[in-house]
Amino acid sequence: MPTRISDLHIAREDLLPAPRQLHVELPAGEAEAAHIAQARAAVQAILRGEDERLLAIVGPCSIHEPGSALEYARRLREFSLHAADALYLVMRVYFEKPRTRLGWKGLIYDPDLDGRGDIGAGLRLARRILLDCARLGVPAASEILDLVTPQYYAELLTWGAIGARTVESPLHRQMASALSAPVGFKNATDGSVQTAVDAILVAAQPHTFPSVSLEGRAMIVESTGNPYGHLILRGSDAGPNYDAASVRRAAAALAQAGLPPRLIVDCSHGNSGKDYRKQPEVAACVADQIAGGSRAICGVMLESHLVEGKQAITDELKDLRYGQSVTDGCIGWEQTAAVLERLAAAVRSRRALQGQA
Repeated sequence: MPTRISDLHIAREDLLPAPRQLHVELPAGEAEAAHIAQARAAVQAILRGEDERLLAIVGPCSIHEPGSALEYARRLREFSLHAADALYLVMRVYFEKPRTRLGWKGLIYDPDLDGRGDIGAGLRLARRILLDCARLGVPAASEILDLVTPQYYAELLTWGAIGARTVESPLHRQMASALSAPVGFKNATDGSVQTAVDAILVAAQPHTFPSVSLEGRAMIVESTGNPYGHLILRGSDAGPNYDAASVRRAAAALAQAGLPPRLIVDCSHGNSGKDYRKQPEVAACVADQIAGGSRAICGVMLESHLVEGKQAITDELKDLRYGQSVTDGCIGWEQTAAVLERLAAAVRSRRALQGQA
């Protein structure tokens, strides 16, 4: 008997549908495509400094139930109607949860929250949610974590993020160079801003790399580079980096690299000390900087859901509280609205200040 040297640690293999199959099953119509194109153009204008509004990327840490996600989207859409002069709202619609150790990996990997995993069903569900958001007129944002799954849904995103754990990855930088949406790069987990600056520069260049086609076949991609990479300050275990001095240093690092000195502040993660209740304090500091005339901060991120806090996934899934996160803690909707109101007021104050100059 020949010696076995392959697949020694594989317990099961299942075929995924080709990305094209899901695109056909759940197509984006002209209305949805036009909305996404317009939303991307608005984000690009903010990143270029041509639109003085603040980009606000707001929503659940991770999506785990379609019903509450779409209710959140409807509320965000309603709120945007009276804040459109100051804020451009994009909903966090995150389907993959990066883990330092173990835990629920997100809707795509485990849509039933039971540990069995059904990635095919998760991809269909993710695409359906993004289409529903587009039909509501709500721009969607997500972290690009996996290198294969974006082919199933990435054309429906207005904005994408490369997280602190993957910002050093050459593979993710290559992938970002080919994405159609603007991409934010978070500072590394050790707090390094230069790592993200390097990633922005690399993703802006053309690359040639292997990928998977819409037909599900291995292929070679030649990208043109993504000109809309930008920095996200998310703090680190060593401390936050949302204060005015940190923002000035980060903007200077961008300028020194020949990049626009404009960035996004993530009010969660290291900037809140991993305490969701401190996000409004971070946002208040950001608002003060904006009201004082700062143009370096062009966006914020908030982890927010219908219900404050978080809950554990148990065997009794029916006992899960509707609209509450099952991953990182989130501020509730009422507090979210108050934070957004303060940020909108800050943008209006900056506008008035500039008008007086």
